Amino acid sequence: MSLLEDLLADLRTEGDLLHAVVSGLDTDDWATPTPAPGWSVATQVAHLVWTDEVATLSARSAAGDADAQQAWDALVTGAAADPEGFVDAGAHEIAALAPPALLARWGTARDDLSRTLREVPAGTKMPWFGPPMSASSMATARFMETWAHSLDVHEALGREPQVTDRVRHVVFLGVRTRDFAFATRGLTPPADELRVQLTAPSGETWTFGPEDAAQSVTGSALDLARLVTQRVHRDDTDLVAVGSDADRWLDVAQCFAGPPGEGRQPRG
Repeated sequence: MSLLEDLLADLRTEGDLLHAVVSGLDTDDWATPTPAPGWSVATQVAHLVWTDEVATLSARSAAGDADAQQAWDALVTGAAADPEGFVDAGAHEIAALAPPALLARWGTARDDLSRTLREVPAGTKMPWFGPPMSASSMATARFMETWAHSLDVHEALGREPQVTDRVRHVVFLGVRTRDFAFATRGLTPPADELRVQLTAPSGETWTFGPEDAAQSVTGSALDLARLVTQRVHRDDTDLVAVGSDADRWLDVAQCFAGPPGEGRQPRG
């Protein structure tokens, strides 16, 4: 199986798990507030719909569709005019749909995205709100968002999410976006690489960066994934930083495009 197909398979599985959770909810449950201020369960799912649809538009644009290119340019112009509220507005608009219609639209968006990513020519970069991405990178980003927003839904409903080694996609993205996390805050990224050594849910050890790096981060892969998606405060993780650059990274870690969020408050 190719890297893209592996990613799409995991993305499908993660989406199916969330769909199974929300498909049986009644109307009141869909309105349950989640940890994201102002966002209900419906808003969380609607955001996935919106981003899947926008990612599909980006993929079509990258594949040479002139109409998609024009629509993408208009979307970017709208985002530039309201960088703080543009994404929220899209989520809230779709969240107004009745739950069956919302789920149906999400199903269509998921199918369209997988099909379109497979059609992006090899070596082609897709436009995005952050750095341009390959089809595999976009699939990784879509997995990350599906996983992270699923955490919010589970927390809102008082349920425990399934924890698997699929979280490696979020961890990989978190490590790869280290410099982006610094730059998006107007900070100069560290000059040297870090050693990152994490324990996967299965108990395996995942490592990134040179073994002889002077600075390092160690701990739980799940905690790092939650941190880079801003689903946990650093103080509530078991992550250990050695060195000032590694320590600073854990303060600013962010693997998603857009302005930095406020993150979570410590549970204590």
